[in-house]
Amino acid sequence: MTTPTTIVPLAVPLTLDDPDAAGFLAYGELGHRVCDEMVGLPDLAPTAAQMLPAWHDTTDTLHTGFLARRGDRIVGAVTVDYAQEAGARAAELDLLVPEEHWSEGVEEALLDRAEDEARARGRDILQIWSLHRPIEADRMLVPKTGWGRVPAIALTDLLEARGYRLEQVERNSELDLTADPAPLRDALEQAMSRAGSDYRRLEWNLPTPPELRDGYADVLARLVTDAPSGDMEFDAEEWDAARVVRRDARLTSAGQTVSVAAVRHVPTGAIVAYNELLIGEDRAGVTHQFGTLVAREHRGHRLGTIVKCANLLRWRELAPDSTRVSTFNAEENRPMLDINEAIGFVPVSYAGAWQKKL
Repeated sequence: MTTPTTIVPLAVPLTLDDPDAAGFLAYGELGHRVCDEMVGLPDLAPTAAQMLPAWHDTTDTLHTGFLARRGDRIVGAVTVDYAQEAGARAAELDLLVPEEHWSEGVEEALLDRAEDEARARGRDILQIWSLHRPIEADRMLVPKTGWGRVPAIALTDLLEARGYRLEQVERNSELDLTADPAPLRDALEQAMSRAGSDYRRLEWNLPTPPELRDGYADVLARLVTDAPSGDMEFDAEEWDAARVVRRDARLTSAGQTVSVAAVRHVPTGAIVAYNELLIGEDRAGVTHQFGTLVAREHRGHRLGTIVKCANLLRWRELAPDSTRVSTFNAEENRPMLDINEAIGFVPVSYAGAWQKKL
């Protein structure tokens, strides 16, 4: 007789040493397992220790979750995240079900619960991402943008059946940090010459220095509005210096290090481009590129090349034992992909951005 599946809220412990931390630790392990099964890249998922501070601080984003249990076993999880700005409409879902439990009703039960939760909180736009190996399959899916394509998998079959639509494809690329850095130096020098004296480089480690917080808040707010997103309807974010401080605290928790390379527009004093690199407590682990953006009105001056190359060169000193950098970019974002390809990034997996309107 099959043990019935029950869906229970994901408890958020004060620390990972607490008696009630088992579920949250299992959630972190599920993320690594599912990323490994789907694309062979377990480190795409953050650890429980890296995620816990964000679950504690609900000022900017509320994180909720549910576990699927069969007796004492955890067989899946789903999380639902909510931006906290007034009038926000979107809920961001992440469904984690290992291969051995797929097609047993676990994924349906978890998605039902997540969608019901989003409706109850007044959200009418659901967003979720799928991961894909860089392979050709009998059935390839093309997003509404027309850029890129991904192979159909069990998760995408489920999403299509439930009314989700593939809006965008993102490329996951990696850079070999053990390669000769000379091309980075050459590209940086050429880009700085092209940009001219109106643009000045800035570099720092989080936490952000007080005198830079307002300017950094302004450019961080533009990631939602200025980055290519197809028809994904992301909620506009409200940023100020206090939000930068909160974000810095979350990102530097659990022994993480974050380096920022940015560009200031000298005539206006505004920060108009930035790139972030992050690594966890294991300094020999994978480096993750977080945000990268050039403000729309300052494009065409090689600022993307400046912030990427400057930060990658700086990173050689900050995390010399890390061997690779992982980053995601929209397939239609050719200017950023051109930079990545020119300095040695190669595609290793893809992500599909899915959306459903209730």
